[in-house]
Amino acid sequence: MIRSYFGLTENPFALRHIELLPAQQEIHDTLRVHCQQGGLCLVVGRPGTGKSVIKESLRRLPEKEHLVATIARTLHTYTNTVKILCEAFGVEFESSAFKCERKLIQQAFSLNHAGKMLVTIIDDAHLMEMENLRKLRLLLEDFPKNHNLILIGQVELLASLDLAVNLDLKSRVTYSVVTKRLHDDVMREFIHRELDRIGLAHSTFTSAAIGLIIRSADGVLRRCRNLCLSSMLEAVRASAGQTIDIDLVNRVLLQPHWQNEVDLTDF
Repeated sequence: MIRSYFGLTENPFALRHIELLPAQQEIHDTLRVHCQQGGLCLVVGRPGTGKSVIKESLRRLPEKEHLVATIARTLHTYTNTVKILCEAFGVEFESSAFKCERKLIQQAFSLNHAGKMLVTIIDDAHLMEMENLRKLRLLLEDFPKNHNLILIGQVELLASLDLAVNLDLKSRVTYSVVTKRLHDDVMREFIHRELDRIGLAHSTFTSAAIGLIIRSADGVLRRCRNLCLSSMLEAVRASAGQTIDIDLVNRVLLQPHWQNEVDLTDF
């Protein structure tokens, strides 16, 4: 709908096409170094602060040089987690996790000898049972030493690792970073960069509209992206032309999920 209305060939603000901002690029580059040297890395932050963008950038690493396995269903049992790894590593799943572990280790060394760097990403790692994470870490301990395990989750993950019972995991962390809220000028750069990518003028969003979007997003990248998309959809719905002004953004902000609890007390 948006593409047809604005005459675009690509979806605006699509996650897999979003370019890394400077701070995200620095995190990405550091994680790649740990892929070469081996490590256990933590990328934590509040929801919407850019963790998914960093994850997608890692998943787009050249397949000739990297094998990136992503475990997104962290509420699974350890056996189901091993199933996901088997699929990623091209290993046929046996009847139990124990029987698969040796095959996974052998395949990991085979891929490593072929020149591939191995990366396992656990998304929403704060939801994973620590005992399952511990079993997974023990399995990956037998992988080639340049294998990198990356845990992506909310800041609660740090609190879990601080517990005495989990210090064996925390002591193996080689790199950790917190994704923080973005400054206003970085948010503006993000919007302009996305407009450049899809071939729309910066004036598609008026300066007042961009200012309101930035203030409402409060430094959270996901909120900025969603508000831009919702404003474009509102322009399509209202047939309001191809310029997003402050009135269109305000219409979106009237939706309950954008309002604070104090604003909803009359409902």
